[in-house]
Amino acid sequence: MSFFKRNTALVEPEAALPGRPTPGYAVPAENIVLHTPQTAPAPEGFEEVWFGTGCFWGTEEIFWQLPGVYTTAVGYAGGYSPNPTYEEVCTGGTGHTEAVRIVYDPTKTTFTDLLKVFWETHDPTQGMRQGNDLGSQYRSAIYYTTDAQRAEAERTRDLYAPVIKPLGYGDITTEIAPLGAHYYAESYHQQYLFKNPNGYRCHSKTGAPFPAEV
Repeated sequence: MSFFKRNTALVEPEAALPGRPTPGYAVPAENIVLHTPQTAPAPEGFEEVWFGTGCFWGTEEIFWQLPGVYTTAVGYAGGYSPNPTYEEVCTGGTGHTEAVRIVYDPTKTTFTDLLKVFWETHDPTQGMRQGNDLGSQYRSAIYYTTDAQRAEAERTRDLYAPVIKPLGYGDITTEIAPLGAHYYAESYHQQYLFKNPNGYRCHSKTGAPFPAEV
């Protein structure tokens, strides 16, 4: 949620907050919804991606419900400051976006299936915001871990863009980049909407379904 400075410009690396060499808090090892390890390496044969679609509470809730998703966790990715806190990320001074780690079983779901949900459940044209949440930490992002994921992210972006353009939306601004340094969010953010079912959700989706592919 947006309680802090609303910085809608991405900070330059040399101006980013210094962060810290080690985490300032502990993160639970288990996802309390899926009862799977949430911070351990992906099991052999499974794949991992991090998605940003605005406030990470609602994003995680969407993806933990999908078939084939093994685990989820919320965190910070795409920025510069090591081991940031939530308060620091919300200033825009770390360069990170709120993101959700998704580990999935490719024999039970496809990356394309996950991407369809990604595109349909937020507005990927809003730049450094999502709905009323303003700031670089709310930007749309896909942080891939394989070249195949990168190619599919770009392919599906190019399929979705001409669907939403006639509806009055601008260009897709989603950041598509390799997963670099990333950090898990504080304990109270993990599976937040399971613990607080009436909590805040922001889904500024376009309402346009992903096109059926020929």
